[in-house]
Amino acid sequence: MDTLISVVTVVIVGILVGAEFAVAVFVNPIFDRLPHNGGLAARTDGARLLGRVMPFWYIASVVLAVVTALAVAGSGRWFWVAGAGLLLVSVLMSVTLLVPINNRVRRWSGSDFPADWREQVGRWDRLHFVRVAVITAGFVLMAIAATR
Repeated sequence: MDTLISVVTVVIVGILVGAEFAVAVFVNPIFDRLPHNGGLAARTDGARLLGRVMPFWYIASVVLAVVTALAVAGSGRWFWVAGAGLLLVSVLMSVTLLVPINNRVRRWSGSDFPADWREQVGRWDRLHFVRVAVITAGFVLMAIAATR
């Protein structure tokens, strides 16, 4: 049972990390290169869609990591605890720093957006890179734990 829950947790968290990495490194930079504020429209649509999906994915990842940390025995347990802690930090970062910006972005339209919209999404991007680093570190710790 330890192996099954470990593998499921690593896979779910790994996919989360991959999705967030793709947004940071590929998707948003592509959006930013679209002409005529096309990136703004793409970001507002993305904020609406991902704003509905990602909270559940993050919470499921944290819950799985905590359950796995409690379920496994041995020397790998502390890697699970540390990984779950980092995922929890990412959720706190999201709620306090990224979600407020995201909530503003999702309300913008093609004709109704602030003059500093690029600065606001730039701040979101920088914070998102930090969040990606945090969840990646958590994922690495969990992958190490799964091999112990």
